[in-house]
Amino acid sequence: MTDAPTTPPMKAAILPVTPLQQNCSLIWCTATGKAALVDPGGDLDKLKAGVAKAGVELEKILITHGHLDHCGQAGTLAQEMGLPIEGPHEDDRFWISRLDDDGARFGMQAASFEPDRWLQHGDTVTVGDLTLDVIHCPGHTPGHVVFHHAPSRFAIVGDVLFKGSIGRTDFPRGNHQDLIDSITERLWPLGEDVTFIPGHGPTSTFGMERKTNAFVSDYALS
Repeated sequence: MTDAPTTPPMKAAILPVTPLQQNCSLIWCTATGKAALVDPGGDLDKLKAGVAKAGVELEKILITHGHLDHCGQAGTLAQEMGLPIEGPHEDDRFWISRLDDDGARFGMQAASFEPDRWLQHGDTVTVGDLTLDVIHCPGHTPGHVVFHHAPSRFAIVGDVLFKGSIGRTDFPRGNHQDLIDSITERLWPLGEDVTFIPGHGPTSTFGMERKTNAFVSDYALS
């Protein structure tokens, strides 16, 4: 007789939003059914439908960084549903403060907001019974954070790292060396077996990127 498969503590679904196809992530605690949306940048009807389909209860909103496609409609969603917003690091305050202007400039709905909690490196956030570590990873933006659930070997990395690429650093207060350092000094030590959801495109693992990424592989940086 074989053991019944155990339910993982966390589940996740990717819900691409905005014309930029940003990966909004729905993560939830399987023990409690409590959930969070990470980077609800737009298309709120689509996100609400995804939450309903998963049959979970939204508890909060988490933000990796202050760019339009990642958090343009986070404040609107929080207000509509009475949800707190946690993140990003306060160094991205200037990005969030210009969301109204950036939305108008790019023809997207966006509104500035004040998070209920700014996050710092070493903080934790909870979703149901889950605890995720907050890792400050500046470079793409100065206040970018990554959410890491160690028991699941899983991370949500926003626009720090992609399958085969890395985040742009030509935006205001972006810094290429800071980004490289964030990836190699703060993400790689988490382990090669960590699967990550990037801000755009397909998932990958830190180990795969260390082997093959043209920007941050061990070979590229040697």
